[in-house]
Amino acid sequence: MSGRDDAVRRAAAAGGVGPIGETPHRLRDALESAGFTYDAVADLLGPTAHAALGRNETLPGRRRTHGESPLETLIRLFLLQTTVSLEAAERALPGLVDRLAVEGLLEQSVGEVAARLDVRPYAADDTHLWVVSDLTPGLDGAPQRVGADHVLGISSASTSLAQLTIREPVADALDLGTGCGVQALHLAAHSGRVVATDVNPRALWATRFNAALNDVTARVDVRDGSFFEPVAGERFDLIVTNPPFVISPATGERLVYRDSGLPGDRVVEDIVRAAPGLLRDGGWCQILGNWVIRADRPWDERLVDWLDEDVDALVVQREVLDPAAYVELWLKDSGHHGGPEYLTRYDTWLSWFEEQGIEGVGFGWINLHRPDPASVRYDGGLEPRRELLDWPYDVEQPVAPALAAWGTAVRTPVTRESVLVAAPDLVQETLGAPGAEDPRSIVLRQQRGLRRARQVDTVEAALVGACDGDLSIGRILDALAELLDRDPAETAATYLPIAGELVGEGFLLPGEA
Repeated sequence: MSGRDDAVRRAAAAGGVGPIGETPHRLRDALESAGFTYDAVADLLGPTAHAALGRNETLPGRRRTHGESPLETLIRLFLLQTTVSLEAAERALPGLVDRLAVEGLLEQSVGEVAARLDVRPYAADDTHLWVVSDLTPGLDGAPQRVGADHVLGISSASTSLAQLTIREPVADALDLGTGCGVQALHLAAHSGRVVATDVNPRALWATRFNAALNDVTARVDVRDGSFFEPVAGERFDLIVTNPPFVISPATGERLVYRDSGLPGDRVVEDIVRAAPGLLRDGGWCQILGNWVIRADRPWDERLVDWLDEDVDALVVQREVLDPAAYVELWLKDSGHHGGPEYLTRYDTWLSWFEEQGIEGVGFGWINLHRPDPASVRYDGGLEPRRELLDWPYDVEQPVAPALAAWGTAVRTPVTRESVLVAAPDLVQETLGAPGAEDPRSIVLRQQRGLRRARQVDTVEAALVGACDGDLSIGRILDALAELLDRDPAETAATYLPIAGELVGEGFLLPGEA
């Protein structure tokens, strides 16, 4: 064995941080040849076994993969984490088994091969991708303790961030805290350049490997460093991040993929405060995060203090967990549930929450947008646009187009001369006694995007109903004032700002002036 092979083997034994070389390209050829794609895996497993695998249960999948076709072998090897025969592995990965073992992706024993890293097919915008990460912990109820430098693979959080990320073409994008690099792979599809940063050497290796595996190395610049330090002085059109946001007491332990080492929700706050300084005009920063809900102050009042005056912000709180539920979630994630230290850790964490006055933890999206003065409908008012929305209800996925539309809508000036149209997905719901002349309540509800609902009065409902792209808002309000025997000036003063709110929330859309 050569000296280089020795070095690679030592790096692999240390956790997969060795040189990249030509391995990803050869592995990609083998995966493509075997048809190892997300759709093919789902079809072979069938809906029951595929859903079970999503719950970390492998037995239904094993029952569906008794053959030794290359696709079945790769499913058993990487997704079900079972050993396969050396002969089957050689057929699925021709000429690669020894190399992958040397580089830490596989492990060989007598006549058998097992996976040391996860290789997972992933579907992104009609493109077949593959993502290498550490093995999925906790399959079939097994203990799921992970190392401090664990590199998380595809998760519900990474999927959520991908779905809310605005996919417009940009020159420069930043994936802050890249992990296995899955967001960087998404960004590479619509960005001229992607910078991916992390402090975990194994995550940096995985991102470089995945960039090569998916043939986007030329567009992905992987950098070592904490938060914005590796990109000081640079500007971006898009920043995305799923930071290590878990809110926990400082116990001396840290899982890099989820624990920042900063107190409380400071990591999210610091990103929110710093990101505007790295955005170009028209740029977005999109953050998936947690925040503290204190007993003495509403969550939105806390978060609005974090926001820079130079950016508009849409913050959507999607879920709130009480302290017990939150602690249970993350103790299970770290593999402590059911272990000898579980109750002690549980009690320590809850006690710390009580000391800090934390009565809940919010989870959701923070979207920061630096307005572009050159945009067609830009409203150059000095006041930043703010919306902090508690919205735990179903939304259309991907939700990104609705977020991009919000950025434009809240900067669209609405005057008496504005011509607006009702959003095509609106429905009106009324509630009242049968036969009553007037409904007790009227709700406008969107069927797409954020699927917002807004209770309106009869004038607002009539205003929206009359917005068909023909008359200006001023003429519609004048007609409604005459019809309802109201003062025209007072009606306009009351409902013109409301028309602006309806545009900002997506119930009304700009028509032709």
